[in-house]
Amino acid sequence: MAQPVGIKDVARAAGVSVGTVSNVINRPDTVATETRARVLSAIDRLGYVRSESARQLRAGRSRIMGLLVLDMGNPFFVDVARGAERAARDAGLGVMVCNSAESVGEEAEYLSLFAEQRVRGVLLTPADATGRNIASFRRHGIPFVLVDRVSEGTTECSVSVDDVAGGALAVRHLVDAGHRSIAYVSGPPGFTQVRDRRTGALNALAEAGLGPECLRELPTERLDVAAGRDAGARLLGLGDRRPTAVFCANDLLALGVLQAMYSAGVKVPEDLAIVGYDDIEFAAAAAVPLTSVRQPAVTMGALAAEMLLEETEEGGTGGAGGAGGAGAGRHEHRRVVLQPELVVRRSSLSAR
Repeated sequence: MAQPVGIKDVARAAGVSVGTVSNVINRPDTVATETRARVLSAIDRLGYVRSESARQLRAGRSRIMGLLVLDMGNPFFVDVARGAERAARDAGLGVMVCNSAESVGEEAEYLSLFAEQRVRGVLLTPADATGRNIASFRRHGIPFVLVDRVSEGTTECSVSVDDVAGGALAVRHLVDAGHRSIAYVSGPPGFTQVRDRRTGALNALAEAGLGPECLRELPTERLDVAAGRDAGARLLGLGDRRPTAVFCANDLLALGVLQAMYSAGVKVPEDLAIVGYDDIEFAAAAAVPLTSVRQPAVTMGALAAEMLLEETEEGGTGGAGGAGGAGAGRHEHRRVVLQPELVVRRSSLSAR
């Protein structure tokens, strides 16, 4: 395998010092026209490419922002990444997107990678409910912003949606349609979003004078379509005791439940109403268009990236570590909580 061309090779080919080559690359106006042309010709002839990582190491500032999400198979996180990438690109930065796949171990490995690469900062949707991965990463002094999550005991910036309000929107809609027995397909109980959406659902039941026994929770190990199909099979196994409506912690679970009902000949919404969460693109395109609680995912990603950029801007960095500068300490961590919106479609429109 051919060895990469280095700056010393360029200097040797052009008959100049390494310092002159560096000046041509970084400060071309300081080099005589003839010498500069000779160096540029050597660079072109040899195919030299500057090592951006080495340059960043010397400068102490990376042009890469890390983004670690729970599941890139979920279109919600694709939209978050789109928003973050757009804001980063406008600031002249790139985004390194990584997927923890809801694994605490993989999350820890990617956070270590970000630290090794000395990224500018990290946008993080944690998989580790204990906060240990965050505590370990914090020691590196790399700023981070939590996305779609507010972790207790942290002071870092965060952008999230009011999931308690979102859960209430979903179940209030079902109660208003006459449903008095509702299943909650919840996903892994360790996730804050799962718990908050359940709290909102219970709040909506209480508002209607209904007790918590009206909500039957069906936890799943993951937040994907396969887990939704499994939950759907469990619902079918209840027979006459099956609830008349289902609220799912995300749209992928809801689509899985919908598939299970369709395969079993259960009519949606006539026999079972379904409400999802996130309002991903596939929700409206489902065989039975899915009612869903919309999260502004692109906005979340963009806001999180802008907050991270603000924190890492020279002279604007505060408590979580970072570049520092004459105005260090100006940055104030803040939590932005966006409001969800219920988008009603055919999957929940049958009256009881």
